[in-house]
This record gives sequence, structure tokens and C-alpha cells, in this order.
Amino acid sequence: MNKSQENIKVREPLVRTVKRAERSNLDIIKLRIIAFILALVAGGLFILLIGFNPFELYLTIVSGAFRSKMAIQATVKFMIPLLMASLGITLAFKMKFWNIGAEGQIIMGAVFSSYFALFYSDLPHIVLIIIMFISGFIGGGLWGLIPAYFKSKFNTNETLLTLMLNYIALHVISFLRDGPWKDPGSSGFPKIARFEANAQLDKILGVQFGWIVGLILVVVVFIYMVYTKHGYEISVVGESQATSRYAGMNVKKIILRTMILSGGICGITGVIQSAGSDMTLAASVAGGVGFTAIIVAWLANLNPFGILMVSFLFSVLEKGSSVMQSTYGLSTYSASVLQGIILFFILGCEFFIRYKFVLRHKGGNK
Repeated sequence: MNKSQENIKVREPLVRTVKRAERSNLDIIKLRIIAFILALVAGGLFILLIGFNPFELYLTIVSGAFRSKMAIQATVKFMIPLLMASLGITLAFKMKFWNIGAEGQIIMGAVFSSYFALFYSDLPHIVLIIIMFISGFIGGGLWGLIPAYFKSKFNTNETLLTLMLNYIALHVISFLRDGPWKDPGSSGFPKIARFEANAQLDKILGVQFGWIVGLILVVVVFIYMVYTKHGYEISVVGESQATSRYAGMNVKKIILRTMILSGGICGITGVIQSAGSDMTLAASVAGGVGFTAIIVAWLANLNPFGILMVSFLFSVLEKGSSVMQSTYGLSTYSASVLQGIILFFILGCEFFIRYKFVLRHKGGNK
């Protein structure tokens, strides 16, 4: 090495991020409260800029989700798929398998179950519903198995593969809608026929019974993750695959099994959306829920009961924002911007829980 090379100095960046030591639960709660307050303040400034009273609009958001029986039902209806999809991807995320394919798994669950809804609607109602749920689980599970197989066999990038499978699943619906499953009675735009009443989910307290399935899954997923051998294996694989192999675990088998469960739960979500809300198989059956579920799962720290709470709050915000929009004549963009501001601060809080900024020290050249 010559003298000029020796004199080269590597300059530290002005600001860098450093992982924090683990925070106490009290500190985390304080940070989240601060983030929530800042979100309300920032959102309030935006509301003032567009010429409205922030207190009135915030009150409308909260009351709008509960102002009537129909409003409560709509809030719960939005919450059901969000809750279930979040539970599904939580299993994969706990294993650090980045399943971005919940949308596609929801769609394929709806496709598999819709086959029986459309062509075997004369079966006894209970038998038909059970078959639809089983087929929906299989459809979503198989769609989740594809990236799991390639990950375990060839170490492919699961993020890209699960993301691309979303669009393939969407085109499967387009193919069925325009081809073999096209409703012969449709005029104008092609569509798939509406399900017979026998293939539709029953309602309990005015809402299709998917909300009961969702609550049951919260408990089942929690027990599975915390109290079973399989749940322990998922956690170990997520921490270190090398450690898992050293402990004698079959990592490939765990990845495949977990992704079947993850995709299967998302597939059941597709059954509930198609047979409980849409009453048909439509391209909008997933409706972006699979992507929103990623945010919900992370905000809840991959805890099933936390997911239940966060899904509920998201549903209140979504329903309340639509009421605010119609009440005050706001554009959809204004409501979306307000939601975005609130989510920005809440998600930003999660960063500061885990990391901190460090400024370069004086004379900080290496």
C-alpha cells in the first residue's frame, strides 16, 4: 500500500441508524401514545388547511363507525377479512418467510370454493358450506406452497415470488370470468353468476358468520404459536435456520407446513369474502386486504390478540373516514391523505422502538 492510499480517510455518514437495546413495555407504550398524539396533531393541521374543524371531523370518524346498527355491521364486515388475512401471514412472518402473497391466496381460496358454489349448489346447505371452506383452505394453501417449495429447494426470493403470484391469481379470475365461468345471462361486461342462496354464508346478528370464524382463528393461531411444538419450531426457524438444523429440525418440512397453513387461512378469507360479502367471484374479492394485513400484523407485533385490536381500529378508521367524506363532501383523496398521515406516525413509531439515529462525532473519520 503506497503513502497516498494510507492517507485516504473513510468518512462516517452524518447520520446513521443503530439498533437499540430492547425497550421495556412501559417505554414502548409511551412511544406509541406519543406517536398517536402526533398523528392527531398532524392530521388536525391538514384538516385546518382544507378549511374544517379537526375536532368535528375526528368526532365524525369515531361516531361514524358506530352511529347505527348498519354502521356497526359495516365496520365488522370490513374487519373480518383484514383480521383473518393478518392471522394468516403472521404464521409466515413469525418464521421470517416474507409472505407478500396474501392477495393471491385469498383469490385462489375464493376460486376453489366458488367452483362448488356455482356447480354444486344443490348439495345440502351445511355440506356445501363445509366443502367450500375445505376447498378454500386447499386453494390458498396450495398457492402458498408454491413459493415455499422453491424457497426450501432453491432458496429463491419469497418476497418477489409471492408478490408475482398475486397477479397470476388475479388473471385466473379474469380468465374464468371471460371464459368457462362467464354468466350467459350477463349483458355488457362479462361477469360470473351470483351464487345461489344455498351457497351463501348465513348471517348472525346481521353480519355473515365470518366474524365468528375470525374470532375462533384468533384463539387457535395463538395456541398454535405459543403452546404447540409446531409453533415453537416456527419461532426457532425464524431466529436461525442453522440453529434449527443443529437441533435436528426438518427446516424444509417446517417451511412447507407453515406456508400451507398461512395460505390456507388466507384462502378461507377468500371463501368468506366471495360467499359472505360479494355473493359471487369478482376480481375485487381480495380488494387490497392482503397488503393492508401486512401493516396490521407488524403493528400488532405478530400477536393474534394484538391483531384483533389493530384490525378493529383499522376498520373504525376506514368506516369512519367514509362517513366523514360523505358528511362533509370531502374527496376520496382527502380522506386517504388523512388516513395516510395517521398511519405514517403510527408506523414511524415502530421504527423508533427498534432503532435510533446517531450523529457523527467530531473528528469521526475512520
